[in-house]
Amino acid sequence: MKKLDLTALLRSNPYPGRGIVLGRTADGARAVAAYFIMGRSENSRNRVFTPTPDGIRTEAHDPSKMTDPSLIIYHPVRQVGRDLVVTNGDQTDTIRDGLLAGKTFAQALSSREFEPDAPNFTPRISGLLSPDGSFQLSILKSADGSGSCCHRFFYSYDRPLAGEGRLIHTYLGDGSPLPSFEGEPERVALDAPDAEALADQLWEALNEENKVSLFVRYITLADGTSQDVIRNKL
Repeated sequence: MKKLDLTALLRSNPYPGRGIVLGRTADGARAVAAYFIMGRSENSRNRVFTPTPDGIRTEAHDPSKMTDPSLIIYHPVRQVGRDLVVTNGDQTDTIRDGLLAGKTFAQALSSREFEPDAPNFTPRISGLLSPDGSFQLSILKSADGSGSCCHRFFYSYDRPLAGEGRLIHTYLGDGSPLPSFEGEPERVALDAPDAEALADQLWEALNEENKVSLFVRYITLADGTSQDVIRNKL
């Protein structure tokens, strides 16, 4: 699979929806995790990322304008021991609870499926970043666009190469209904020297009208220390 330019991919897509990037820095010394959200409705755009003791959560920027919190208010990022869980929905908590109960990433997600937001049936995308820098990604998506069957795809990256990562997002682009992501997570180059630089790259590349929030974490593999960056449009 060809290594792609991460920012060029995002610039070319006005609506990738929500996306996860996991990988390793060019020097091989740090693991990378990033998560972004986009929105088309006022309800979706009325959100910010706020830090929590174990990660981040989404919150309404203006609570008086929040019309429906389901599917848009959740913990996208949670630390579970030395593992980091990153998802686009409340399955973050499902994975966390499963790991604490001794289940694997895939076993924890066996009880979940795509979101019940017909006619889009938005895929649930999830990632698990381990302390050694290895990671897993998953997408749970409607099999036929009708919501009658769920297809579950899991990808494991045991020895991530320096300077690259994988990007998975919910939609191929804008549309009605929104077309779900297809194929393997995209292999992308990671050349930013720190979390601030990657956040700048991603934030600039995301569609100005539709972008909502962004989170980036760089984790030093030798000692587990990390650097976090949050960007909110509001």
